[in-house]
Amino acid sequence: MSDMTHTKPSLECLYGVAGGQMGHFTTAQAHDCGLRSNLIKYHVDTGKFIRIHRGVYRLRDYPSWPREEVMAAWLAVGKERAVVSHESALDLLELSDVIPNRIHLTVPRSIRNLPKIPMVTIHTTTRPIRQDEIRTVEGIRVTSPVRTILDAAEWGTAGEQIEAAVEDAVYQSVATPMQLQRAAEDRDIRVQNLIDRSVAVTA
Repeated sequence: MSDMTHTKPSLECLYGVAGGQMGHFTTAQAHDCGLRSNLIKYHVDTGKFIRIHRGVYRLRDYPSWPREEVMAAWLAVGKERAVVSHESALDLLELSDVIPNRIHLTVPRSIRNLPKIPMVTIHTTTRPIRQDEIRTVEGIRVTSPVRTILDAAEWGTAGEQIEAAVEDAVYQSVATPMQLQRAAEDRDIRVQNLIDRSVAVTA
């Protein structure tokens, strides 16, 4: 619970939190703003709040945002333990023109009791995501360009999309060919070869 916990219900506090999350908030965040479960339920029943996932709600009157479903899924899994990754991160980082058909999130393999969310794939990893491998895009924690490209390549994203992502990353100066090739040394030979071919196209 945060140091800013309100003892009395404060919709102003809640709106401030939701305003940084595309109109979404979690049960814990509502509690921090003084709204107990019965008051949350009341606002759901009267239509002020919309339940999106277990423990995640949306302000009904908040403007719609592109990719707000990614925000909602990320909050549902846990903003402190999950990071948007793979093709969802490619999309948010505007690398390639891939259109994800699922939302991809990554958490440490040690995490247990992960929620099952429709159209969401939760990847677990024993390869820790370092702080320098995380970016913030529209308020969402996202894997860095290099980590994103390698994770997507390892997962099985189409080779032409990986080539496009590498080209975009180099063009946007968010990754260098050397960074990509060095990072790929920790991946299997298929990924290394794919990155080498993709880098060669940018030369």
